[in-house]
Parts: sequence; structure tokens; C-alpha cells
Amino acid sequence: MSKLDKIDSLRRLYGYAKGRAVSKQMSRLDKYSRKFIKLSPFLVMATSRDEGLADASPKGDHPGFVHVIDNYTIAIPDRAGNNRLDSMENIILNPAIGLIFFIPGLDETLRINGSAEIRDDLELLKRFVVEDRLPKAVFVVSIKEVYIHCAKALMRSNLWSPNAQHKKRPIPTIGQIIKEQSGDNDPVKTQEEMEASYKKALY
Repeated sequence: MSKLDKIDSLRRLYGYAKGRAVSKQMSRLDKYSRKFIKLSPFLVMATSRDEGLADASPKGDHPGFVHVIDNYTIAIPDRAGNNRLDSMENIILNPAIGLIFFIPGLDETLRINGSAEIRDDLELLKRFVVEDRLPKAVFVVSIKEVYIHCAKALMRSNLWSPNAQHKKRPIPTIGQIIKEQSGDNDPVKTQEEMEASYKKALY
């Protein structure tokens, strides 16, 4: 086994992207990408620290929770979480950001790359009120690249197929996992207790 650590070596192995794989990339939103964002209840946000360590964070809410400001700008609310602030600290150090949007049942995804800043303008926060609660902050993303990603990965994974869904939980409860990983002495919470605590703090 040899390490592929040169771009030339990769290109000799894979060749180059061509045709629609290249021409579909845009520098702004169009009517289809705007529609995709409107229908998406879930995305993965990728950021990295200035020293290079990368992080990917799931973001989800009701479809349309990401707002299109204009064809070059979108806004993503930061809902209640665990206060690790990994993505936020990364963006302050390095504003580069990558997003993948999902629509349940659809095998294609939408990819957006650009730069982000964190805002807490009251008028902006008011756009994202849910259950009378404002987010503490909003990610404002300036778009540099946007394109629909092909369906192969989700087709291979069979992600949306009912036949791929586990009938029973295939891993221990999250309470048991966290207790073992953290090594604390707190009693183990049942899955029902964990889910109830999540629901109390969604917003």
C-alpha cells in the first residue's frame, strides 16, 4: 500500500472532472437551489480551525429553517445546543465553511461553499423566532460555490429505504454510551429520559 500525497498522483489515478460535473457549479443561488434550501430540514456544516483540524456539525429544524437573504447570502439560526461552540469558534478563526443540505427521500444533496460570520442583530434574530424564542446568534454565509451533488452516495447507502431502517436500536442507549465515555458517576438515563430532556431544550 502506498500513500497518495501528491495531486499529480491522484489525477493519474482518477483523471479530471469534466462536462456537467464542472459546468453545474455556480457562484450564486438559482431557483432550484433556493427551492432545495426551502424544502430542507437538515444540513451538515463543515468548518475548520486555523491550525487545520476540521469539524462537521449537524443542523436541523423545520423545512425552510435556513433563510435565503439574496442569491449570494443565506442565514442559519444557531439553536439550543451543548455550548461546545466548535463551529462558532472555528468560524471566528477561519471563516471558510462548507454545507450539505438534505431533503428526506431525495438522493441528491445541495452543496454550498463560502465564508461565514456570526451575527446577533436583533432584527435578524427575529426572523428565526420559534415558540416565542430567539436564537442567540445566526450564521450568515456568503456563497462562493453552489451545486447539486449527484445521488450515488445516498443510493449506495440506501439511506431512505424502509428496509434499511433498524427495527431495534443496534447500539446501547445514548445514556449508557455517554456514561462509559465520560467516566462520570451520574446514574444512567434511559433512552426515554434522554429523549424527553432533548425535547425540552429544542429551542
